[in-house]
Amino acid sequence: MSLTQNELNELRTKLQSRRTQLIEEIRSELERSGSEHYVDLAGQVADAGEASVADLLVDVDTAMTDRDIRELREIEAALARMEDGSYGQCAECSGDIGFARLQAYPTATRCIRCQTAYERLSSNEGRPTL
Repeated sequence: MSLTQNELNELRTKLQSRRTQLIEEIRSELERSGSEHYVDLAGQVADAGEASVADLLVDVDTAMTDRDIRELREIEAALARMEDGSYGQCAECSGDIGFARLQAYPTATRCIRCQTAYERLSSNEGRPTL
């Protein structure tokens, strides 16, 4: 079951729209963080508790920007797969990734079966076993 041209166009539009939105969010966040330095936040605090809040705000902003950049990279990779004709093909088993899955998660690289197996295996990483 390959994707039809209409399905591919729908997914491409969705990815491009999200890409534009992410670029704007990243740009805005970087501009805002440039004008709101940690020193400014920390300089306004009166005690250690407020300093902790300032640290937390900086960390949250950085984490949100990192998350957006990671998502943007996934979208760019999905658009590249569309161009080379491999979009919608599972990276593990080479089977088709269903349209419903791609609608829900357009940057998916694995079919549901392979993703489930991947999550099952990777969920145990870093845990001691007997």
